[in-house]
Amino acid sequence: MDVKNYIQENRERFLNELLELLRIPSVSADSRHKGDMAKTAEFLKSKLIEMGADNVEICPTAGHPILYGEKIIDPALPTVLVYGHYDVQPPDPLDLWESGPFEPVIKKTERHPDGAIFARGACDDKGQMYMHFKAFEYMMQNNALHCNVKFMIEGEEEVGSSNLGPFIIENKEKLKCDVILISDTSMIANDVPSITSGLRGLAYMEVEVTGPNRDLHSGTYGGAVANPINILCKLIASMHDENGHITVDGFYDEVLNLSAAEREAMNKAPFSLDEYKKALDINDVWGEKGYTTIERASTRPTLDLNGIWGGYTGEGAKTVLPSKAYAKISMRLVPNQNSDKISELFARHFEKIAPPSVKVKVTPHHGGEPVLTPTDGIEYRAAAKAYEATFGKEPIPARAGGSIPIVALFEEVLGVKTVLMGFGLDSDAIHSPNENFGIFNYFKGIETIPYFYQYFKELKS
Repeated sequence: MDVKNYIQENRERFLNELLELLRIPSVSADSRHKGDMAKTAEFLKSKLIEMGADNVEICPTAGHPILYGEKIIDPALPTVLVYGHYDVQPPDPLDLWESGPFEPVIKKTERHPDGAIFARGACDDKGQMYMHFKAFEYMMQNNALHCNVKFMIEGEEEVGSSNLGPFIIENKEKLKCDVILISDTSMIANDVPSITSGLRGLAYMEVEVTGPNRDLHSGTYGGAVANPINILCKLIASMHDENGHITVDGFYDEVLNLSAAEREAMNKAPFSLDEYKKALDINDVWGEKGYTTIERASTRPTLDLNGIWGGYTGEGAKTVLPSKAYAKISMRLVPNQNSDKISELFARHFEKIAPPSVKVKVTPHHGGEPVLTPTDGIEYRAAAKAYEATFGKEPIPARAGGSIPIVALFEEVLGVKTVLMGFGLDSDAIHSPNENFGIFNYFKGIETIPYFYQYFKELKS
């Protein structure tokens, strides 16, 4: 049976299994959900076993467990290592959800006329990860598995994957493969398939600004003692100049700039600035002068404030001059930039520009390196042929603005390239309220993935 008919026959079951998975609140950042994390791993383990995977195990780590399973049909054949993650972002702010974040509902939208599943994790990454399970089921049931396959599904991607690196190093032989296959990215549109050919890196940190040794009465001390919130806001504001250029000393020293030809090719991708602004309900875009929106969101480095707090934020008024103020800051990095070096540059710069009236502390959290997938490699070419087989047109190579920090480590330790076959859309609101994933996209992923195995085997031979 071909894959389209198999999907049609099992459509309702495939959908219901994903909805069941989405009902489990596997929020890795919240210790209250530790039991839900374990429950999700057990759910996925049972499904892999049902579908015929061997050596399926839940591997403990210092944090949340990693699920591993495999099907080695012939050691002489190429091996595909499928990576995904079962943890999700916290659903806050809850009042902005139109339905419960862990009570999935299906609704039609302008971008998804066939319907979309609304739930936390629908696109990032439960829906996209589970496509690989169902594609594997199809291949197993129809004698269509052209390569060996290994699954490694982690539970800490949304909190930096701190325990995945040691796991990969310790299990290098177990994870030996010819290519790493990930679906945790997006494509341009449902009628414009694309393959992510590059990811930005990440440097994430928290800053603390301390003024007086206790909270003070703002009438008694205001104007005479530095207010840490005022100072923090001023420091952060100074980190971009009037052209949107980041002012951290040395920040751009190793940025790999695109050639004029590369920039021209990138900006040929279908993109409507008016639709972009309409979708976000903004009057205008913002960013580094001299670059298009497409370039700013994928090939240029950034520095963004992700959260800021301090002082009194409860109901009513409290005239307090706070002792401390805090902020979380992330920087997206491009090829040639290194997360450790950028973190050091940021800390040095922040400490240098702080006035003597306050003390500052910079704490790095997690980071990851930028990666590129050559479009002339067999990994990319196999993926491109797979998309062409199911979409009827050649996919466009596209750089993604987001980060999957572990990809660079995969390539360093395992010595193979990664191919990023995403099926979501940028409008799917990942990390935001009302995250969603198109039903068309879910089933299109299941349909396309088996072709990758077929074409990768052919090109590898």
